[in-house]
Amino acid sequence: MGMELPNQFSDMEDVNISDYELVSRVKEVLTSVLNGETENYNQLVGVMHRSRNLGEDEVGLLETSLKGLSGAVSFIDIVHHESLLSAIFSMNMWNYGPELMDALVELIVALAISNGKFVDSCLGMLVSNFIPPFYLLDRLKQPRGLERKYQVTSRVHAALEEITKSVPLVPLRLLPIVLQRMPTIHKKDHTMIIYVENMLKLEGSAIGEVVGSTLLMAVVDRLIDLDVEIGWDDILQEDFSKCMFDMELEDMDQDEDYFEEDGHELPLTRKSLAGNVIADLLDSLMVITFNHLESCKDTGRLIEVFETLLQSFQLTVLNTYKSKFAQFVMFYACALDPENCGLRFATVLADIFVDKHHPELHRMSAVAYLSSYLSRGKFLSASFVASILRRLVDWCLEYCKTQDSDVNPKVHRVFYSGCQAIMYMLCFRMKSFMDVPRLKSQLLLMPLEEIFRHKLSPLKVCLPSVVQEFLRQAKAAHLFTISKTFVFDDLLESEFSRSFGGLERLDVFFPFDPCLLKKSDSIIRENFVFWSTVRPKYEYEEGSSDEDDEDDIVDENEEVLVDEIAGSVDGQGLDLDEFDYALNKMSITPKDTFSYKFEGQFQEHSRMPSKIRPSTSPESL
Repeated sequence: MGMELPNQFSDMEDVNISDYELVSRVKEVLTSVLNGETENYNQLVGVMHRSRNLGEDEVGLLETSLKGLSGAVSFIDIVHHESLLSAIFSMNMWNYGPELMDALVELIVALAISNGKFVDSCLGMLVSNFIPPFYLLDRLKQPRGLERKYQVTSRVHAALEEITKSVPLVPLRLLPIVLQRMPTIHKKDHTMIIYVENMLKLEGSAIGEVVGSTLLMAVVDRLIDLDVEIGWDDILQEDFSKCMFDMELEDMDQDEDYFEEDGHELPLTRKSLAGNVIADLLDSLMVITFNHLESCKDTGRLIEVFETLLQSFQLTVLNTYKSKFAQFVMFYACALDPENCGLRFATVLADIFVDKHHPELHRMSAVAYLSSYLSRGKFLSASFVASILRRLVDWCLEYCKTQDSDVNPKVHRVFYSGCQAIMYMLCFRMKSFMDVPRLKSQLLLMPLEEIFRHKLSPLKVCLPSVVQEFLRQAKAAHLFTISKTFVFDDLLESEFSRSFGGLERLDVFFPFDPCLLKKSDSIIRENFVFWSTVRPKYEYEEGSSDEDDEDDIVDENEEVLVDEIAGSVDGQGLDLDEFDYALNKMSITPKDTFSYKFEGQFQEHSRMPSKIRPSTSPESL
């Protein structure tokens, strides 16, 4: 065998030894330590320390030793056999074949069940096997690596469930161990992915019935941590030629050649995120979470799990204004069960918005999520969207009835956020409403004109790009009469919208804009409404044409807008030809809104990337 073992311990090499004799000899070795005889004991500890590149005889000896210890766990003392226990708990199943894995798992389960003092150490050892040794990480992409991964993780989870059957409080003792050992966001390799897979597997097990909600919320928290780590410097690029309703992924392939040929920097795209380690890690984790939600649906657990996600969303995601991607976990859960999860999510958001007991920013964020969700969710019926729209309209109307003041973006910021949500939803949903006679009648009867003509002047305060698109469609649909009172004072960037949006820039917060994570988007997009698929031709009534409607609105506002800005341009000594060119290509959502202070003078405006803008607001200075 490679080594000579003295006395009783060497007899364990005998292949003909019975299980009873094996256990008896191990007990003798363990007992001898109490009498000061440690030679055989030290040999036993040495066998436990063997891990990699074992010969056939060494594998046999280690397996025999583990089985002998399993039958003698009652003789193992936490003090006198500390070195043995330390060696056992440091063993890594990834280093062994299936037979040794089974023998090691048998010993760990026996230790945990035999003495409560060993439980936490046994749980810690099993959790440590969630992640393979560093040298095996790259092999996990190969078939043999995947097979080893299954061999280890299946045994780990089976052991955890076996221990739980005998020690019912194990889930509560396991939870802090799992959370404390969860890799941080600074661990940007495959270990995070494997660890989260194991956490979600626990969530779906019997252990998850006790601690599953906490595990799932921890996963969502890690998604958010990674999300906000993707800073704006990583993804923002400039393009001055489009408005926000053209910021869609579907058109990017044909436009990328144009940008590259002309020497322009690419706007935010999947291509611009390529090579971003954090983005790739987040993308993989979200796909794992999506797959887990699908399995929950298959096992009839989705509604239960969704309640946990909803709680997590309200506690963390809703108030994380820099979140760009993590919120799509909620979106996908809703897509899997529109009738239950989908409707509940929208209803909760609406409840938050209309409840004055919630903080203002909380309500504004909720209605931003609500409008973006109802606009982008292909799985939501037009009738349900119309019912939520009516609820927002009713709230805004009641608010108008209690106010007799003029424009004040800061004081009435919740009202303006509600108005912008109404307009944004109608930009996406107007056609679907007008195609159904019943919904068309409901829409035409909504008191939109009374709200938008109120002294609070929401059309002056809300984001100009949203207002402009809404007015085009409202005119085509004959929702109310378009008049010259609806003038865009500052199409480049609204001083008022910046004011009601605050430092968080909730005026430009559209959280369910197209997802730029490639793998996540491939799963989401079949349930997602892209602007290009709903962009109207402004022909809701016979005799109304796209060009006529658009020209009417632009013409009646253009003169006032150009006169006001051109005077300022002239005063600044800027070239009017350059100004005309910039005006024709202006972007509608600002990028660096905090460095710009509007003081009634024309200044060069920083803009959000016009092709695709991230689903959040920029980090405040």
